[in-house]
Amino acid sequence: MFYYVLKYVVLGPLLRLFFRPRIEGLEHIPEDGAAIVAGNHLSFSDHFLMPAILKRRITFLAKAEYFTGPGVKGRLTAAFFHSIGQIPVDRSGKDAGQAAIREGLGVLSRGELLGIYPEGTRSHDGRLYKGKVGVAVMAITAQVPVVPCAMVGTFEIQPPGQVLPHVKRVTIRFGEPLDFSRYAGLENQKAAIRAVTDEIMYAILGLSGQEYVDEYAAKVKAAQAEQVGRSKKFPKLRR
Repeated sequence: MFYYVLKYVVLGPLLRLFFRPRIEGLEHIPEDGAAIVAGNHLSFSDHFLMPAILKRRITFLAKAEYFTGPGVKGRLTAAFFHSIGQIPVDRSGKDAGQAAIREGLGVLSRGELLGIYPEGTRSHDGRLYKGKVGVAVMAITAQVPVVPCAMVGTFEIQPPGQVLPHVKRVTIRFGEPLDFSRYAGLENQKAAIRAVTDEIMYAILGLSGQEYVDEYAAKVKAAQAEQVGRSKKFPKLRR
């Protein structure tokens, strides 16, 4: 109930008023039945803008940190993310990927829409990074279509570190559903799930027009953070 109050009475109208999202390809979202919406992830604002414009309710897999913050602010944040259809997933540990897949398959088994960002994290520089294979495992196992989605302009309105978004028009673009029924039964084959994931990422790339990086975003972020840490620890000696 609270989800629809937020969407149609509180948050949705505000988002439409301030960001005036240009929506393309909305007809590609199935009117009913299970499906995956796989998109690029450029901004914190993505969590709110896509659900606000969809006619159907969509459930996203979100990092558990959004639900475990301390104090009153943490509890309010957790309640808010629960209310907008987010499921917490612990991304730490060796079983993190399997936990996300189990949660996602549970959503799909109920005939619902599942939202997922295959990159696994927000892009820190606006580029599109290599997709993780969990989306492929879920698509093949559940035998559901995957609708590629591109958020365009959200990096500019709220880049990393920007607390409040700039007021600027954005575009949300959906592509034709991708059918992976030809891979039925191959959800445990590395070559198959890599091929499916790459096809999904290529479809997102075609919609977004981003520069593509054939590396995982989390790995690139970690390498850059390590480099910054080393430069601070061992600054260049001044002449």
